Amino acid sequence: MSDGQRNTRILSIVTGVAMLVAMGMLFFYLPQMKGESGQLLDNSFNIFYFHLPIALVAYLAFTVVFLSSAQFLRSGEHRWDVLSASSAQIGVIFAFLVLITGSIWANATWGWYWIWEPRLTTSLALFLVYLAYLLMRQAVDEPEARARLSAVFGIVGFLSVPLSFLSIRLWRSAHPLMFGDATYGGAGGGLEGTSLQLTLVMNFIAFVLLYATLLMYRVHNEQIQEKINTKKRSME
Repeated sequence: MSDGQRNTRILSIVTGVAMLVAMGMLFFYLPQMKGESGQLLDNSFNIFYFHLPIALVAYLAFTVVFLSSAQFLRSGEHRWDVLSASSAQIGVIFAFLVLITGSIWANATWGWYWIWEPRLTTSLALFLVYLAYLLMRQAVDEPEARARLSAVFGIVGFLSVPLSFLSIRLWRSAHPLMFGDATYGGAGGGLEGTSLQLTLVMNFIAFVLLYATLLMYRVHNEQIQEKINTKKRSME
């Protein structure tokens, strides 16, 4: 077993343990949530502990696409293009899960799955931008041209990340603002209580580890696929 395979296996085990701990804290450690008037809240709020970490990991994945794209244009090394493609694939999955979990939470809380408000609209735009990135990669056959075009796309498309993140701080939104302040005077409600904060942090750690594990597997698979494609082109 190579060092890379061993490291991937260790990271997979650590990720599995972290996910189990995070789920255990969610179901057995969290106290019953209460509203401002003291009434017990529906358990649907617990989806927040998935929704926020998944959203932040999606931003992380697309930030990696941006940085690795810039590195490819600077150095021309193929490994940066492989990293960009791999991170984008995972990021699109997480961005899709953000839309799904957000819609489920919205329906449970407000009675609707979707409205065209700033955070939902920019989150959908973010998903579509990087879905287009992946489709563009599939449409270009020549490796060097695909890598350079993808790098430019990965840098320009990154504008959708801060736009999505800052949307509820720049414009009035039905989406709750949990942390920080908004330009229109709104303020984040935050999470009070050590158990709530620890559960959120643990879920974030678990999903970051999940992203790192998936990224290692995707990079390895992309490298194998590129070798296969290169051999096929040499035989033509």
